[in-house]
Amino acid sequence: MLKLTSLSLEDAKRLIHAAEVKAATIGSPSNIAIVDAGGNLLAHVRMDGAQIASISHSINKAFTSLACKLPTHVLGQDAQPGGQFYGLSNTVEGRIITFAGGVPLRSGHELVGAIGVSGGTAEQDREIAEAAKVAL
Repeated sequence: MLKLTSLSLEDAKRLIHAAEVKAATIGSPSNIAIVDAGGNLLAHVRMDGAQIASISHSINKAFTSLACKLPTHVLGQDAQPGGQFYGLSNTVEGRIITFAGGVPLRSGHELVGAIGVSGGTAEQDREIAEAAKVAL
């Protein structure tokens, strides 16, 4: 049997808090989602003023980075026409997101979950997710 280490709800709350602080600092109200090691939604918050359309984007960015074991901005680079992952966004029932804001989370070398941020520019989403990652 395999032993699976995963984020806890307390971990998710700490990550979300760190993301909210960064988002407020850079003026980017965001949707922030945390998935556990199985890719299941553990926690989500939509900051005041964040786009409603970005709710599913944040959740799917977290899922994508967990499922593919890569940050979504890296996938996006290879998902362009001619790239090795071109067409990837049409897989997994449309849940794969190939633009910045999804970051896998590790404890040592073990993948324990992921964060997805959506609501600002691609660079803002990535910056917020990376800032939250430090809180782990």
